[in-house]
Amino acid sequence: MDDIDWSARLIGIKGSRGIGKTTFLLNYAKSVSGSKKCLYVDLNNFYFATHTIIALADNFCKIGGDTLLLDQVYKYPEWSKELRYCYDNYPSLHIVFAGSPVMRLKEANPELHGLVKVYSLEGFSFREYINYKCGTEFQKYSLDEIVENHELIAQDIIRKVKPLAYFEDYLNHGFYPYIMNENDVFSSITKTVNLILEIEISYLQQIEHKCMPKLRKLLYLIAQSAPFQPNVSKLATEVDTSRATVMNYMVYLKQARLIHLLYQEGDSNQKKPAHIYMQNPNLMYLCNYGGVGKEELHKTFFFNQLGYKNEITRGTAGDFCIDGKLFAVGSSKKSKPGVIYAKEMIETGEKNIVPLWLFGFLY
Repeated sequence: MDDIDWSARLIGIKGSRGIGKTTFLLNYAKSVSGSKKCLYVDLNNFYFATHTIIALADNFCKIGGDTLLLDQVYKYPEWSKELRYCYDNYPSLHIVFAGSPVMRLKEANPELHGLVKVYSLEGFSFREYINYKCGTEFQKYSLDEIVENHELIAQDIIRKVKPLAYFEDYLNHGFYPYIMNENDVFSSITKTVNLILEIEISYLQQIEHKCMPKLRKLLYLIAQSAPFQPNVSKLATEVDTSRATVMNYMVYLKQARLIHLLYQEGDSNQKKPAHIYMQNPNLMYLCNYGGVGKEELHKTFFFNQLGYKNEITRGTAGDFCIDGKLFAVGSSKKSKPGVIYAKEMIETGEKNIVPLWLFGFLY
């Protein structure tokens, strides 16, 4: 909430299903003074079978409302055109809407271009997970702060809590907010992923229902092998579809925040990814019933925590390249000049060796 410019008249909140968009909107509604000035509405409500957003906004403004929170906005046809009308005709009204990350706000809805401020809602960072579990209030740090001052930052944190005591649990089930009120987190994640495939991707990308098993199988194959260098032709053969369709499906899965596509540094075309990762470490347990490799899990954690606010590519001398800095994840004893090493199972580091867990304090 602190990152959002709430003075903007039109705000879009994008986030994957299950990440907490509805809770986020409701918490914001509680924080707005004057209960009659703020209204939360789910556009999946049957009310909108015979009513429009415009009519709702008009009536709301007439009774003194000034903040309209619209959830599940992509379920409503022509939603972007009606929001543009409201923006132009009700200058005192602030509108905050939430929807799927698969929505292409600027590309597919040019009427909102230059008007809407878009923000992404992410799952728990490792910092937020520790704060929730331990009742602490650790602050976030920039990447430069962690790289340059990681020894002092880590020492300050471990004086108050043992981060490694919570690290494995976070990798297993700590990314999604289900931990706050549910015991069977894995079952909830499985249901969420299926809903993303069957509703959000299928609906927004207009994929025929008969093609859904192929999309599901592709995600299964990726989850079993990620991170890996994809052989698109082999994947197409296993899924029984064309190479072009596999490439499209991978983009859809990325937009839905189920996978990450890592491209080679300097690759301006970005047609074929150098590696495919699951979007967060919790998802790696989705199809790996025999266990998940530690190195793969740790690299996925690193990509997830840094990929939220950084552009990441495949480095030539390290696993990842971010703003010209090279990073390698793992316990390799060979040190390359100019590479920053994110090492697991250490509380504090030294020089260019940084504790892996500390990269979970970026947001």
